[in-house]
Amino acid sequence: QVQLVESGGGLVQAGGSLRLSCAASGSIFSINAMGWYRQAPGKQRELVAVISSGGSTNYADSVKGRFTISRDNAKNTVYLQMNSLKPEDTAVYYCNADGSSDYGPWDYWGQGTQVTVSS
Repeated sequence: QVQLVESGGGLVQAGGSLRLSCAASGSIFSINAMGWYRQAPGKQRELVAVISSGGSTNYADSVKGRFTISRDNAKNTVYLQMNSLKPEDTAVYYCNADGSSDYGPWDYWGQGTQVTVSS
């Protein structure tokens, strides 16, 4: 069993910044990719950013140049620094990670954290 616990969401004005964190714990042998997704009301969940175990990153076009994903492998934690936030960034943000354990491969989601950007 692996748990992903997110933190750092909240309410911010347009142009402001927030930093999300997601810590993985439990039966972890290794972690491959870690990423952030978001889901706005009435919309499908979409990829925001993903980072590989080696540090390669990929971003949605809508957040390039504003968001930065990073990870601390020693802490099994992934971060999302969000700058120049826009009202359209309002959504529930979910952490996702996949890896392996003594019991085999795993893929888990966090519980989600609300990000609200006011205009």
